[in-house]
Amino acid sequence: MTMTALARWQNFYVIAGSSAGALIGLQFVVLSLISDNSRRRSDATAGSAFATPTIVHFGAVLGLSGILVAPWDGIAFVTALWGLVGLNGVVYTLVVLRRMRAQSAYRPELEDWLFHVVIPLAAYGALAVSAAAARVWPREALFAAGGSAAALLFAGIHNAWDAVTYHVFVKRLD
Repeated sequence: MTMTALARWQNFYVIAGSSAGALIGLQFVVLSLISDNSRRRSDATAGSAFATPTIVHFGAVLGLSGILVAPWDGIAFVTALWGLVGLNGVVYTLVVLRRMRAQSAYRPELEDWLFHVVIPLAAYGALAVSAAAARVWPREALFAAGGSAAALLFAGIHNAWDAVTYHVFVKRLD
């Protein structure tokens, strides 16, 4: 892979990274507005299963965007960092899976498993594999990385919206 091929993706990652950064801030504002002081302990474990991963996914997109638009001299270090983001994300998603099973505040539905586990696991896995494949198939690897970033961004948006609607329409009625 050449730096020229990566440079052609700069606008995409500037947009994705900026969006992820803005959504991180928005998520903090929304969680602050809907929180109250009468939380039960089980709600805290649900937060680590459902709210924290959203911030982590937005942070991964922001970090990946920064990595891929930085003015590197060579591509080897870029692919190593990009692969580490993917591998760490796979491990983190497995932690989220365990947390979702352990929490008792909410019973996850199919949609929750899809957007909190399946899509992030696929996105992070594709990041890790595409980083390893970048030397042989650079164009395809860059599309896989871009698709992974977009998948994490959209899963995070879905999860943030789902959390807000849950707190507004379900928790407020309790």
